Amino acid sequence: MVVDDATGTIAWIGGDDAASVHADAVDEVVELDGALVTPAFVDAHAHTSQTGAQLRGVDLGTARSAQEALSRIEDGARRERGRPVYAPGWDQGDWAEGRVHTAAELDRATYGGVVYSPRVDGHSAVISSALAAASGARDLPGWEGDGLVTREAHHAAREAFAAAVTPEQRRADIDRALASAAAAGIGLVQENGGRTLSGTADFAEVLAAGERGDGPQTMGYWAQLVADEQEARDVAALRGARGLAGDLNIDGSVGSRTAHLRAPYTDAPGHTGNAYLSVEQVRDHVAACSLAGLQAGFHVIGDAGVDTAIAGFEAAAELVGADAVVRGRHRLEHLEMVSADGIARLVKLGVAASAQPAFDAFWGGDDGMYAARLGADRVFGRGGGDVGPMNPFASMMAAGMTVAFGSDSPVTPFDPWGAVAACVNHHDESQRVSARSAFLAHTRGGWRAAGIDDRGYLDLGLPATFAVWQVGDLVVQAPDDRIQTWSTDPRSGTPGLPDLSPGAPKPVTLRTVVRGRTVFDSGALTTG
Repeated sequence: MVVDDATGTIAWIGGDDAASVHADAVDEVVELDGALVTPAFVDAHAHTSQTGAQLRGVDLGTARSAQEALSRIEDGARRERGRPVYAPGWDQGDWAEGRVHTAAELDRATYGGVVYSPRVDGHSAVISSALAAASGARDLPGWEGDGLVTREAHHAAREAFAAAVTPEQRRADIDRALASAAAAGIGLVQENGGRTLSGTADFAEVLAAGERGDGPQTMGYWAQLVADEQEARDVAALRGARGLAGDLNIDGSVGSRTAHLRAPYTDAPGHTGNAYLSVEQVRDHVAACSLAGLQAGFHVIGDAGVDTAIAGFEAAAELVGADAVVRGRHRLEHLEMVSADGIARLVKLGVAASAQPAFDAFWGGDDGMYAARLGADRVFGRGGGDVGPMNPFASMMAAGMTVAFGSDSPVTPFDPWGAVAACVNHHDESQRVSARSAFLAHTRGGWRAAGIDDRGYLDLGLPATFAVWQVGDLVVQAPDDRIQTWSTDPRSGTPGLPDLSPGAPKPVTLRTVVRGRTVFDSGALTTG
């Protein structure tokens, strides 16, 4: 492959023998030595500055008890020397005590400091007494006591904490996160921002960072409801947003028991989660964006939340016409609990799914967090009626839905090959997809979900956005058309892609190139 530095595009692709003709005419020759070249991945759902903040903060993701978490927070408070402490990533299900930490414990660990400690899913948090006082969280819906916050109380605490982050620190967090994405072979990050998520300055800086040329591209979705076409145009133009979508929440998350369910949580009888938007609000927003030629979209996870989303899309189609809605190429984030009928109705209106395969890898299965919250029968769709399995990637793809994959970082890390492997090895065998289908969803699918059809693959004249990988075992096609791989597991059998069966080593990023510019280089490739 020949890359034209002047235009950042691909000037030639061909076989190894023919490449020798170009060797003397180029400025630099890179010897691949058997490395794999692919289009760069697209992360279709991320929170950039929060990812950078987690990388520099007190990561509780590997803590296995509340006491270990508090010890880490105490150490972090000493390092910060009185500055606010960010301590994300916890999951009480992984802790020996089986409970969350408390405001009183945070106060003791930090000598009364400001602490914001969000759960791994970002839909609840534990905050210190100082942050509770500064944000007024105690007086808002969602104050659960002992420092635990959801809903409006959580939003207030998050906004108050974010207000203490300096512009310099925020920019450093964004750069740190994008460097991490580049090191994972990601060439485009789709930012999900909003007033209660990151703020307007943060969103603008993420978009600006993506245009500098020293990291992945960025594209932004802004979470703000609008009521009419002109407002949609004005808000999108003001924010530089690709669409008014992303984490515009219809509901919350399963882990925080805020996803809106038809039937109560198994481990919280009588509780069905939270409904943040009505069918009418969804309808009006989708109709306004459709008329404005903008993508609309929502965060939705629970089955009752999905019911609201589908009803709202269909009501918008009745209001402005199905053709206008289809042209909008709208999207839904997560879409974890959707039935076959729901998928078919969304496909009819051209709605794409932006999903996170790592969610099933982390929390799926008969004994995972989802099963603890919902019961295994609901997770696997064994309850009968109009209920399908969770994270039904195979059903979505079989129905013709555009599917894009991302991480929701920092909820799960930038790890695109891990996401592809999670699809190949889905806990529900009926929802496993081939490595090729998963790979396409994590590359070309990310561009398609953004309404762009001519990106995410390598061809003449296209942007030179690709990654180079060191792989253990490549799957190859034998002369008699049998698929051969070093593994006997059929889930790894996709010619041209790495072995993704359980236990196989993940590919290692050697270089990431975005629009002809190297944005990550391990130094392992030979150049001349």
